[in-house]
Amino acid sequence: MAGLITDMKNLGPKTAKMLREVEIVTEDDLRAAGAVEAYHRLKLVFGRRVSVIALYAMEAALRDCHWRAIDGADKQALRAKAGLPPR
Repeated sequence: MAGLITDMKNLGPKTAKMLREVEIVTEDDLRAAGAVEAYHRLKLVFGRRVSVIALYAMEAALRDCHWRAIDGADKQALRAKAGLPPR
């Protein structure tokens, strides 16, 4: 059985609720979509309520680390894949 989103690091009940609304319920769902696709789905539905930190948090959850452990180069690569301007 696939783990729930709330069992992953960085992803609490609020994020899990939002992800459910875009049909990402389990860890397997997030892995299949990837952090960038999940971020785009969230932005489409929730707009400004979703920050770039959500992108980092989902990627970190997939890596099983805290979102602040993602280095600057990886954050820039994620931003580029998501179509966001560099920081």
